[in-house]
Amino acid sequence: MANGSGTGPARRASDRGRYGRLNQQRVLTTALALVDREGLSALSMRRLGTELGVEAMALYRYAASKDSLLDGLVEALYLELEERLAADGGEDSDWRAGLHRIARATYAVCLTHPQAVPLLATRLLAVPLARRPAAVLRDHERVLTLLRGAGFDEATVADVFRAFTAWLLGYVSVELRPMVDNPDETDPAFRLGLHRLPAKELPTLRETAAALAEQGGPEGLAAGLDALLDSFTRGSASGASG
Repeated sequence: MANGSGTGPARRASDRGRYGRLNQQRVLTTALALVDREGLSALSMRRLGTELGVEAMALYRYAASKDSLLDGLVEALYLELEERLAADGGEDSDWRAGLHRIARATYAVCLTHPQAVPLLATRLLAVPLARRPAAVLRDHERVLTLLRGAGFDEATVADVFRAFTAWLLGYVSVELRPMVDNPDETDPAFRLGLHRLPAKELPTLRETAAALAEQGGPEGLAAGLDALLDSFTRGSASGASG
């Protein structure tokens, strides 16, 4: 009840939007769809509230801050990874096959949600291990278990885990790096904007740009991963043969 000054208890923002009552999954699914369409810069509590048909304040029951919302998007990506791994029905014949299966599924998730991929670096750089989303931790556990099962010692398990993670996320980042300068151009040189690159200063880059613009695809991912894993197992008695 309002007092004489016209003030009273703060009104609780309703969490019933155009899609019914909110829940965390609906909030994150809508946020990810917004990022897919318009990029990370478009995501704000106010804009997400508009998408869901609720006041922005109602969202804080499901994400305590903008950082929490971004961490939720990271978890949504890793939950999709888990779904892909479960759906492919693959049987891992050995630890290398298991790593390849994880890499392929991660690559597919990233290409499905390219606008959200930067979060895999920025948020995991900002969040300590024990505070990462549960789905992220399960992915770490999945990879580490495969490596431990291969017979590597603890130090090598850590080394391979770091190398695998760096290769996978680095490869995806390069695949998604924009190369096209003018999509309306049909001539490859003008399409890539090579006329903007000084020929005398950057001759090799100009010559190689067309090849760099082509995605390596899953095949390039697999070839690089094999080369990486070979470097740990070649001549090592502690690594299981792949």
